[in-house]
Amino acid sequence: MAVIRVGLVGLGEVAQSIHLPVLSDQRDSWLVSGIYDVSPSLMALCTSEYPTAKAFETAEALIDSPDIDAVFILSSDETHSRFVQAAVQANKHVLLEKPACLTVREIDELLALTPNYAKTIFVGYMRRYAPAYLAAIEELPDFADITHVRIFDLISEGRHFLKKSQNVLYPTDIDPTLLARGAGEREALIREVVGSDAPADLVRAYRGLTALSSHHISAMRGLLGEPARVLAAHRTNGGANTSVTFDYGHFACCYDAVVDDLGLFDAMIEVRSNTKRVRIIYDTPYIRSLPTRLEVTEAGAAGPVTRTFGPLYGDAFSNELETFHRHITDGTKPLTDLADSRRDLALMAEIIEQMKKTVRR
Repeated sequence: MAVIRVGLVGLGEVAQSIHLPVLSDQRDSWLVSGIYDVSPSLMALCTSEYPTAKAFETAEALIDSPDIDAVFILSSDETHSRFVQAAVQANKHVLLEKPACLTVREIDELLALTPNYAKTIFVGYMRRYAPAYLAAIEELPDFADITHVRIFDLISEGRHFLKKSQNVLYPTDIDPTLLARGAGEREALIREVVGSDAPADLVRAYRGLTALSSHHISAMRGLLGEPARVLAAHRTNGGANTSVTFDYGHFACCYDAVVDDLGLFDAMIEVRSNTKRVRIIYDTPYIRSLPTRLEVTEAGAAGPVTRTFGPLYGDAFSNELETFHRHITDGTKPLTDLADSRRDLALMAEIIEQMKKTVRR
């Protein structure tokens, strides 16, 4: 098996808790060869823990290095488009953490740059690689028989779980000028979608869509295909909570996202027909190898009969990186590529337009 030399741009929460440990576990497939972050303390920590990793002075230097085969873009959302462009110019494979970008415009610019790109660009929607999700694909009712779909994201942010289980470094040595510039660029991109005069809760709602909700919007499309339209969308709790109804013609898909500080994680996809229910249940991805579960309930002569798959301890992030490696070595096309991510961002923009119709009191 070919060993791919990896350079990581961005060493924050997800890099420390997920990507670097998985790359180390899959040592026969990957070599951590380079790192870059705007935090000197993060660079020092990661070079001490991963001795094969060279610290680069800039992201561009890492991307251009002949010692890097694949670039993992794990940096702030507003930098994604710029770093993907640089990686394409350098002819590198790319793993791009979701969201691929913050606007459809950025995605379209990248698609225009890569119509015949020979290397792999893979967007990291890990929930589509969870064992329960993959098993559910084979268990779904026929599309014509589906009567209703429910999707939940009732969760707390990753820090609630990480602070109890891992020693993640949250740096305090980033140049304030860089932080302010990044925040300004991110705000400008978000306001391309929500509008220059959008209220704060609509801005927060869009940030939630591109962050947490992007996983399940992508997973929904992977299971069901494209909805005809967004029927309704509502935001509450200052934009932290969203409710969306997607129109699939003969059935509706109802999605709820609730983010709070309770410290619980409750994520689920449920697909129903008149005689069958398929339910995918996720736990927090921040604790590696927590199981996913699949429940399939069907009508029987004596009443409902439930088959349970799991707990399935296969790690979604490990599956994701194995799939990325296979696409690199086989030259095959990933399901979660830039064109696929464009459809997610287009749906999010449609959700925002529906939210704008709600009169806030």
